[in-house]
Amino acid sequence: MQAADDPRTLEQGDRRRTVIGNVQPAVDGGRFAVRRAEGEIIVVEADVFADGHDEVSCRLLHRHETELHWQEERMTLLGNDRWRAVFSVMRLGRHYYTIVAGIDHFGTWRRDLQKRRDANEDLENALKEGAAMVRASAGRADSGDAQRLNQIGQMLECTRPPYADAVEIALGEECLHLMERYGDRHLWKRLEPALPLQVERLRARFGSWYEFFPRSCAGNGRHARLLNCLDRLRYVADLGFDVVYLPPIHPIGKAHRKGPNNTPHASPDDVGSPWAIGSDMGGHKAVHPALGTLEDFRTFRDAAQGLGLEIALDIAFQCSPEHPYVHEHPAWFRRRADRAIQYAENPPKRYEDIYPFDFESTDAPTLWQELLAVFLHWTDEGVRIFRVDNPHTKPFAFWEWVIGHIKTAHPDVIFLSEAFTRPRVMEHLAKVGFTQSYTYFTWRNSKKELTEYFTELAATPLREYFWPNVWPNTPDILPSALQHAAAPAFALRAVLAATLSANYGIYGPAFELCENKPMAPGSEEYLNSEKYQLRSWNLDAPESLRGLLAALNSARHGNPALQNDLTLRFHTVDNEALICYSKRHEMNVVVVVVNLDPHHVQSGWVDLVPDEINLSGRENYGMLDVLSGTRYVWHPGRNYVELDPARAPAHVFELQRDPLP
Repeated sequence: MQAADDPRTLEQGDRRRTVIGNVQPAVDGGRFAVRRAEGEIIVVEADVFADGHDEVSCRLLHRHETELHWQEERMTLLGNDRWRAVFSVMRLGRHYYTIVAGIDHFGTWRRDLQKRRDANEDLENALKEGAAMVRASAGRADSGDAQRLNQIGQMLECTRPPYADAVEIALGEECLHLMERYGDRHLWKRLEPALPLQVERLRARFGSWYEFFPRSCAGNGRHARLLNCLDRLRYVADLGFDVVYLPPIHPIGKAHRKGPNNTPHASPDDVGSPWAIGSDMGGHKAVHPALGTLEDFRTFRDAAQGLGLEIALDIAFQCSPEHPYVHEHPAWFRRRADRAIQYAENPPKRYEDIYPFDFESTDAPTLWQELLAVFLHWTDEGVRIFRVDNPHTKPFAFWEWVIGHIKTAHPDVIFLSEAFTRPRVMEHLAKVGFTQSYTYFTWRNSKKELTEYFTELAATPLREYFWPNVWPNTPDILPSALQHAAAPAFALRAVLAATLSANYGIYGPAFELCENKPMAPGSEEYLNSEKYQLRSWNLDAPESLRGLLAALNSARHGNPALQNDLTLRFHTVDNEALICYSKRHEMNVVVVVVNLDPHHVQSGWVDLVPDEINLSGRENYGMLDVLSGTRYVWHPGRNYVELDPARAPAHVFELQRDPLP
């Protein structure tokens, strides 16, 4: 953590004797910011020590980037030269923290004074040495404290045997407090540079997302406008979701438009993919005319806010062949050997309706500025959440730059990274600024897979910056786990998503209506995908899981334990088809047991260690299943569970602390 000292300083002799190292938390040694939500605490630890036998003292300094003065916290020695301090963050934006440490000469003197007294040594010289340090500190003190320090110094120096009064004063709390405040620090060492901390709003830490295609809200094969979606907003709010996520709402190009099921040829009536952005009606700053106007978007946004919902917009930095950028800025696009613009492809797949940007273009600075302007256009329209499509296909430096600019102006903006790619790439996107990240949950199904993956997310250094947002399905992904078991599989995946992670989302109504037909065997593409055509959904269908989703979201809002990821603990169950885990926040504890087998009844014994769920000393305790309303009595140690996926795939228990009969 500590850079080598300047050679010129070494030639003169560096008199600073302390070593500061192994500071935690820190992301890549402070290259990137640790992340916290407003109101949370940050626990900082470091190894701090020095040569010899002198006492060491250290302080944690912290401030918001707009503040000139550091706030100071005294660090406590944990043992083995490990020190700790804690501070809370209430203000959004970038903060910094660092550590200063040095030899505590007065503390060393106090320690030795006690030893001399206990050994019945003569204390006259020792007290005079202490008096000199106290009077020197008076010169650094405010007038009132300076006067008191001078008085203490005089009392130490002018005392007579047996020195009891002087020793009592020297070892007293008042003297210690004043000397800690005004002691000599000119040879203390500071950790440089200070470590960054990004403070996000609470919605970044906790939220339930619901994605739907506005154009399908009208039904009967008609293209809906945003104003036709107000009932859908009420439906989403009734289910208890917090965020409505919309696929791109911009004009869609007609050139090479894809037809149903991604066929390469579209009829004149086919609506195309919303991710083929841009036409003669505008680009990334425009609203598709079939959805309405910018004023209609504002009405839609306000209606959502009135229902307690936030709008998340999809930002996909790519263009249809008809996007105005193609004609206005041809240098932003890569050319093939025949000089035609290179369309997107992943051989053998080809996406002729999409042109990717060339971030290696010689005109890249202009491109970066324009893409920043896209974000700022929508923040000016009140949008504070963006889901970014395929960010791993754009430069990391671009994201660090653009997110940094937006966060400076709008520290409440949330960015969700849609990057199902290699772990290091996903992690680096989080480091450079993405608030939340898609995860591999979509493909983690067994107890072993789920336990290992979510332990990694909750209990390794990833927790300091990588905030998961888990999705059991997306418009692009119908995982195999949902293709073969209908409602029970959807139900158990909903419970897992909503309780394993503080942030989760679903693509609906496909999810709650258990849409599970793939385009082809072995494919994760939906048959008749809503990405390429309008769909009609019967929201009142009897097979809908809307009741389960509403109960899960109610439990999430009613239990602070489910609003964080850091307290997740897995518990032993003697059946591999059952998984049990808990979360807690202060006195609120939630225990979840899920049947991972959507086809069969599974039973087993759950082992709960009382200390792990704050139940030491209890003979028994109530467990309220918030999904069914049923109350059980459990005992410390082993408890029996049996779950029928056809009726209820899981227990979501709220631990009851009221006395049991």
